[in-house]
Amino acid sequence: MSQIISFVNQKGGVGKTTSAINTATMLSVKNFKVLLIDMDPQGSSTSGVGIMKSQPKNTAYEVLIGKCDIRSAIIETRFKNLHIIPSNVSLAAADYELISEVGREFFLKKQLATLMNSCSYDYIIIDCPPSIGLITINALSASNSIIIPLQCEYYALEGLSQLMLTIKKVKQLYNPRLFILGILVTMFNSRLKICNQVHEELKKYYEDKLFKTKISRTVMLCEAPSYGEPIYYYAKYSKPSLQYEALAEEIISRTGGFLI
Repeated sequence: MSQIISFVNQKGGVGKTTSAINTATMLSVKNFKVLLIDMDPQGSSTSGVGIMKSQPKNTAYEVLIGKCDIRSAIIETRFKNLHIIPSNVSLAAADYELISEVGREFFLKKQLATLMNSCSYDYIIIDCPPSIGLITINALSASNSIIIPLQCEYYALEGLSQLMLTIKKVKQLYNPRLFILGILVTMFNSRLKICNQVHEELKKYYEDKLFKTKISRTVMLCEAPSYGEPIYYYAKYSKPSLQYEALAEEIISRTGGFLI
């Protein structure tokens, strides 16, 4: 059984896409077969694994609105065990095109159901857009669990409480089995007082959901996407590479009981 994990945060610039790419890569390095689905119209996950946004004929947009079978949109990356459904700016129109459709919240779930019958992915990682619209609702309706990347700053805590309410609503309406796999602290700098304060607040209220691994802010992590490479392939023994490896181990530990 595939574990479908959405990386979600309605706030942009929190390391969501970076974490989706590098988590998917680290799981693939550990010999799991991984599908990364780029559901962000910015297409950063697509370019982050070396795929040109203009290259694919079929993308997440065509999959979501039912113009193509999901299998025809899958591209094999040059990285071992890692496939991707790419995205580009055309996906931005999906929110408007789906608004009048019956069952619009479940289009991605239906496509993934057909994929399960023919492909054996261990993990399906979904990079959601930085908003809560129909694209994100589709991702959450199709997912087993959620990872919330969170930057250590004051406003992040405020945004987290709003996101928790949204997740609760999605569980009630569309996906009662959805659960939060973990909250991932990103762009962490232990020398900054605010980072430590926010982390302490997170521990106070969400300690059972916090990943032990924290992702540091580093130059190499910022550089890697410009080369179309995840951090493991760009700088294998760098600090963020080792941190994402540790995160992958935590994810495997937390989902191991569900994998068959």
